[in-house]
Amino acid sequence: MKTYQFKGLLQDDKWLCPAYVRVDDDGVIESISDTISIEALPVKMNVFAIPGFQNAHSHAFQYAMAGLAERHQVGTKADDFWSWRDAMYKLALSISPDDLEGIATQLYAEMLRHGYTNVAEFHYVHHDQNGKEYENLSEMGERLVKAAKNTGIGITLLPIFYQKGGFGKAATSGQKRFISADVDAYMRLFEASEKSTDLYENANIAIGMHSMRGVDPESIKYIAENFRKEVPFHIHISEQLKEIEDALAYLGKRPVEWMLDNVALSERFHFVHATHLVDSETVALAQSKTNVVLCPSTEGNLGDGIFPLKKFQQNGGNWSIGTDSHIGLNPFEELRILDYGQRLISHQRNTFTDDKIGDSGAFAIQKVNVAGKMAMGNKEASYFKVGEKLNAVLMDAANPLIACTSLENLLSTFVYATDISAQYGTIANGVLCVKNGQHIQNDEISANFIKTIKGIDNR
Repeated sequence: MKTYQFKGLLQDDKWLCPAYVRVDDDGVIESISDTISIEALPVKMNVFAIPGFQNAHSHAFQYAMAGLAERHQVGTKADDFWSWRDAMYKLALSISPDDLEGIATQLYAEMLRHGYTNVAEFHYVHHDQNGKEYENLSEMGERLVKAAKNTGIGITLLPIFYQKGGFGKAATSGQKRFISADVDAYMRLFEASEKSTDLYENANIAIGMHSMRGVDPESIKYIAENFRKEVPFHIHISEQLKEIEDALAYLGKRPVEWMLDNVALSERFHFVHATHLVDSETVALAQSKTNVVLCPSTEGNLGDGIFPLKKFQQNGGNWSIGTDSHIGLNPFEELRILDYGQRLISHQRNTFTDDKIGDSGAFAIQKVNVAGKMAMGNKEASYFKVGEKLNAVLMDAANPLIACTSLENLLSTFVYATDISAQYGTIANGVLCVKNGQHIQNDEISANFIKTIKGIDNR
């Protein structure tokens, strides 16, 4: 049992100052109060605690190539998502299970350092370098769970169904580590992956389809309607214009349009990117309660486009954030990129508002908390609650800008005017795993990561 003392704790509608949060040995909150009993000896921190961020979309192995796709041959055709994908496939074909664990462990430590306390791992590197199944079908997924356990982050493992090389096309050699031949093969992979989550108390499972171009659409429909309907369902969709053109040619409908017409969508579904929507899709998707997962730093890096957030929100749409290829890892930066893109195309500044919340920072944190938790299979909307694990980002109250800011202006100050230096640490599942801006196992994790990358020799 442990009691944390904070200068302030963000409640759903106010700040609690001071705040004393008692957790049991499993990190579950036992009490939240502005007073403390005389016999308690709290862990005192001069910080403001806000809910830990939910990273709703991650491809862990891609962290090994962060920053390496920015060299472009002069005078050649434009570099785009599809040429970037070739470089990503090359990396995916080269890594071993040990490599993946080393990469993911460093990545998850960095996520925690930046304030993410849970991650939805969209995992599709399943087989060995020759495309053969491991004896343990979930060998690679299990390494991701171990990496999460080693760092303390909560993980939702999404074993991804990847079947095709495009609409009606066979998979390519570059995709051979990803492929499940049919629905039955995917279900076996899912069951093996679920067993892997048993290795860590803060791990769970969800369903993932790579994309409509990567899985036969009728198989997507079958799984959505018949398989494990109690867990979240994630899918890449409408990220690229070519994807939409190919869908129209193959299906006679746009990807989101086809899903709306063929699947009973609900808040269980999480559409990743959904960048290129027409107005009718945007409105219908929001009204279906389907969540959208936006990855602003990656979407900007890849030149994907800008999601129609304003119209989506006006129709009640909910969204979360993810770091995808991990070109950026700061949740506040993701929110700024998302907001500023909307401001630039609308020439207005009130992106993050509705008829109840007029504070942009408060609105953004509320949005990503609710939809982000749902992406992990957690429907608890409250920021901190007795009976739930304590997950918190700790903002340094001694930071000069924070120290002179009123409570009503704190959240927007955090979101719009701070960087990583303003964060003291992170509590994940009741454990202070990042303090003074560094993961408690930083030296060991970093040394192993550097060794891993030198072995891959891609940087």
